[in-house]
Amino acid sequence: MTTKYTPMMEQYLSVKATVPDAFLFFRLGDFYEMFFDDALLATKELEITLTGREAGAEERVPMCGVPHHAVETYIARLIEKGYKVAICEQVEDTAEAKGVVRREVVRIVTPGTLMDGKLLQEGANNYIACVAAANGLFGFAACDISTGELHAASVAMPLEQLTDELSIFAPAELVAAAPVLELLKAQPAAGLRPYVSTAWDRPADAALFFGDERELVELERLGAASRQAALQLLGYLGETQKRSLSHITRIRRYEPNQYMTMDPFTRRNLELLETVRDRGKRGSLLWLLDETVTAMGARQLRKWIEKPLLSVARIEERLEAVETMYKQLIVRDDIRTQLKDMYDLERLVAKISYGTANGRDLLALKLSLRQLPELRAVCAASGSATLAALVAKLDDCADIAAWIDAAIVEEPPVSVRDGGIIKLGYHEHLDKLKEADRGGKKWLAELESREREATGIKSLKIGYNKVFGYYIEVTRANLGQLPEGRYERKQTLANAERFVTPELKEQEALILEAQEKMVDIEYGLFTELRERIAGEVHRLQQAASIVSAVDALQSLATVSAAHRFCRPAIGDGYDLRVVAGRHPVVEATLPQGAFIANDSSLGEKSGHVLLITGPNMAGKSTYMRQVAIICVMAQIGCFVPADEAELPLVDRIFTRIGAADDLIGGQSTFMVEMADIRVMTEKATDRSLVIIDELGRGTSTGEGMAIAQAVIEYLHDHIGCKTLVSTHFHELSGLETSLPHLRNARMAVKENDREVTFLRKLVPGAADTSYGIYCARIAGLPETIIERSYVLLGAFERRAALADGAAGAVSAVPKREQPLILRETAAAKDAVQLSLFPDGADDAHGGVNKARKQASRGEQQAAQLAEQLRTADLINMTPMQAMNLLFDWKKKYSS
Repeated sequence: MTTKYTPMMEQYLSVKATVPDAFLFFRLGDFYEMFFDDALLATKELEITLTGREAGAEERVPMCGVPHHAVETYIARLIEKGYKVAICEQVEDTAEAKGVVRREVVRIVTPGTLMDGKLLQEGANNYIACVAAANGLFGFAACDISTGELHAASVAMPLEQLTDELSIFAPAELVAAAPVLELLKAQPAAGLRPYVSTAWDRPADAALFFGDERELVELERLGAASRQAALQLLGYLGETQKRSLSHITRIRRYEPNQYMTMDPFTRRNLELLETVRDRGKRGSLLWLLDETVTAMGARQLRKWIEKPLLSVARIEERLEAVETMYKQLIVRDDIRTQLKDMYDLERLVAKISYGTANGRDLLALKLSLRQLPELRAVCAASGSATLAALVAKLDDCADIAAWIDAAIVEEPPVSVRDGGIIKLGYHEHLDKLKEADRGGKKWLAELESREREATGIKSLKIGYNKVFGYYIEVTRANLGQLPEGRYERKQTLANAERFVTPELKEQEALILEAQEKMVDIEYGLFTELRERIAGEVHRLQQAASIVSAVDALQSLATVSAAHRFCRPAIGDGYDLRVVAGRHPVVEATLPQGAFIANDSSLGEKSGHVLLITGPNMAGKSTYMRQVAIICVMAQIGCFVPADEAELPLVDRIFTRIGAADDLIGGQSTFMVEMADIRVMTEKATDRSLVIIDELGRGTSTGEGMAIAQAVIEYLHDHIGCKTLVSTHFHELSGLETSLPHLRNARMAVKENDREVTFLRKLVPGAADTSYGIYCARIAGLPETIIERSYVLLGAFERRAALADGAAGAVSAVPKREQPLILRETAAAKDAVQLSLFPDGADDAHGGVNKARKQASRGEQQAAQLAEQLRTADLINMTPMQAMNLLFDWKKKYSS
């Protein structure tokens, strides 16, 4: 039997059926109500009271609600938790309704479609992305509706390159057709920001979004996959936002190979945007370089860091502008001064186009536009060709600023519906109504004065409320002084009575009519102005783009000057040379002069593979990261932390730093490391930079050493990329003699008894110890453990020395055709105890001495066997190697 609900509840259920995956905020009076499962879940997530409502069923329906004036706060809390919220409003006038007032969903708020500035980070974009598959490619589109940006590209299958692009945009929400979505969910990419996903495959009508014929042509130039992704994304945005998105004016098509590629692990390991430790901005490269003044400049700088350039010409343009401002403090300060009074043009324009901008937003737009002429003049006169070319295209939009100035008061109310937003002199009829309103209020003041004089009641006053309108209030103690028959009782209070007179009622009608008409006329004039400005969105967005670029450039110049960075020489060659390079973020956190600079040289003659040995905490990881950071900074157009730098274009940076279990994927640290190495060997080119910290440490010593050597040889021989490898396998240092382009380096250490000083200086040559026990002491391990470690280390070293002595002269250089894992076993196998006497020699005692000699030899062989058994590295032997060793012993000692 179907439950019969009230008409209102039937309406709720029908609307809810259209948005099953979202909380439905159903407007009833001054509250947004939720029912059934939405109410049960909302009470937990929002910590609000659960109540019930009679809705025609036998049992009360679960219900909860939030006040309309605070709804944005509650929506924000749900969005932060990854939910969607559908807002259902009354769309029919109560007086005209026949039955239940019609209600519809007017907008669906999702993590990727936020427009409210309170819910958005000022210095970061909030992207929603769409992925589609066609013709053997993945199409990718990403949109920030708060700024109107729409990017599209095609990437090759399989998923690695798509993952790289997703990591750049870090979408808060992802939409795709169900099969593509399942494919993405089946292979989650580590390092990506979590996102809400929605199955969606309905494309938009491009003509509804792009009225400009040129943009339709640009859309057609996209490949089938990227065009499909863009149209699917626009279709989803149109369905959820249910209003004009005219600020999305063009598709910014790009090719991934125009920018340096970094996978999510590399971005995280280099701490470009956030730190590994707490995923916060402080301590990242962005934190150091961000001296932007405007929010749009901060977002631009972030995008530059995410996508370093692969064009020498474009890099040089940025470097030229940075150098000009680097050398001219006054120019830099003048630019910053003009930017300080600039609001977020990109998001202001989006709100205007979206229809949510209020009077204060228009006032902020006017104030921002008024800074443009002076900013243009400063940049044009700076002496920088790049800045001059940028501002040559800058439209100061003076006419738009004049429109706002003529219409909007200097202190507009928060709500457009409150009235008082339009200036006097802007609209003739509105001015007359305002005069009538002022006259009416003056009449009320005069009436109050007359009534006090006529009645002798000094406390008599005239007031107003929305229920009863205007009234005359008299306290109970003075009621006896009122004349008979003149006052009509309107409302009784605890200590007073309220009255009206025919004269007051007549004037009230005139005053309220004027006020109601004023609000309606002002709202109409304001929306008309807002729509007029929205029609100039192209001009405003172009101005915002230019301002954001100028702000990002001055930020790079400000930081470069403050930290004494140098301009790098960028070229298409191969060699990399850095003199006195520094890690900019680490240096910024240390006292001035405390950071130890290091040179770097990777090239065809100097060697493009650097094998770095030395202790933990000596600075190996910092050094390797700083080389990568310097390359990134140069290719975004920034000066670099060095005395001199000659840098090639780097097409990709790969890093493998630190342990990283993938518990959800069921992969160990070593398996994750090997997966990263696989991607490096597949994707790296001779223009790439590869950084591997502690290669092969996730497995046994022998196998780890063998893998490490094989990987180094492959990168050296087959790829030819610039490579930095740190290791504690000191045996690998012998590769310098067999690999012509490999060089050994170590972090310098000063020893004094058991005290060790890490000098943080990279010097040529290989280290012979890792000082691990010393590092353990610094970490605070109990002294008992430290002392025991030194005792055990001495024993291990004595055994190794005995094994080496027994092996005779064995080459210290690992042969490329012989795996390292066999070297120790071979040495033990071939060990022979040499006799003090020549074979066949005998003394005068004849057979007795011969017997004694045989007995002595047996004792020696037994001792030798015992020593070899005690020092054999059984843990790192394969079963076959152990069997071979046992067979050799049996053959040698059983005769």
